[in-house]
Amino acid sequence: MTRACVLLGFATCLIGCTGLPAAHAAATAQPAFTDPTKADADFPFQGEYVGEIPVDGQPMRVGLQVIARGNGAFDVVAFPGGLPGDGWQAPMKETAKGTRVGEGADARVTVEGVDSAGVSRRGVIRQGKADVVGDDGAVVATLGKVERKSPTLGAALPDGAIMLVDGTGPVDERETLVTPRLTDDGLVMEGMTTRQSFGDARWHIEFRLPYQPHDSGQARGNSGAYVMGVYEVQMLDSFGLEGRDNECGGVYSVRPPAVNMCLPPLAWQTYDIDVTAPRFEGGRKLKNARMTVRHNGVVIHDDIEIAKVTPGGVRGEEGPTGPLFLQDHGNPVRYRNIWVLPTKPAGN
Repeated sequence: MTRACVLLGFATCLIGCTGLPAAHAAATAQPAFTDPTKADADFPFQGEYVGEIPVDGQPMRVGLQVIARGNGAFDVVAFPGGLPGDGWQAPMKETAKGTRVGEGADARVTVEGVDSAGVSRRGVIRQGKADVVGDDGAVVATLGKVERKSPTLGAALPDGAIMLVDGTGPVDERETLVTPRLTDDGLVMEGMTTRQSFGDARWHIEFRLPYQPHDSGQARGNSGAYVMGVYEVQMLDSFGLEGRDNECGGVYSVRPPAVNMCLPPLAWQTYDIDVTAPRFEGGRKLKNARMTVRHNGVVIHDDIEIAKVTPGGVRGEEGPTGPLFLQDHGNPVRYRNIWVLPTKPAGN
């Protein structure tokens, strides 16, 4: 048995044989929760857990992501070293399945599987903690539930920046956005486009993905931030998934994120995007666009080149400037605190 297998008490197999669902492409009529107080009985169990497991007499840090799949079913992903962006080193991770049993205060999720060495593993998740259970039924380690927050959440408006969305603040989104839709508590709904166009700029975007436990893939919390109207940084409930180009943080059809930093649904998340616009002369493109993206404070794209328009934007071709477009894909994604800092004059 490998050190990692001992470490990952809940695991069923290495990620290469995971049973997590593949992406598909349409919204469904399944429930989509935007208010955690109205969510289902599985919602309190989903999320992230961190703790230490004894390995060869030494404590080893482990992160756990628990993903609700509807009707009491869960996927569980274990990360040796800690959570993505906080100690874990790709690609080692293992997965398992969980089932909710009991009601009310007695409700718990039992996790069972066979690790990559063929050893049966068990765990129990309840009341904000995940217990690793040994062969004799005794608890050998406990991981506590954590709620990570982006270090750029609530970022203040820098000098020279333009506030586009501030919810209940002084900005009138009808002046900064094209026909915006707002919730009763002042959040912008999916399907917005800025009235102004921008070239080289730094963007700050805060977004919250809905909780859709019965859905998966492209039907689960789908939207996208189209910088300059044509370059999409995908928004999707990809919590616990591999981190592909069509998942959260991916530049759609261009490049996957360096690490999947997607937090659980209904957690506020951030994109901080530095974009260098393509350069044109006489109608001919001389240089491609470039982009650096931080997802929840972690660099997931470092000055990458983007040579083409990504699908689904508001324009069919590139230009020296363009608006920000937040896609409506049929899921109730919410946004707040969106500002832009132009870093060079518009145009070339």
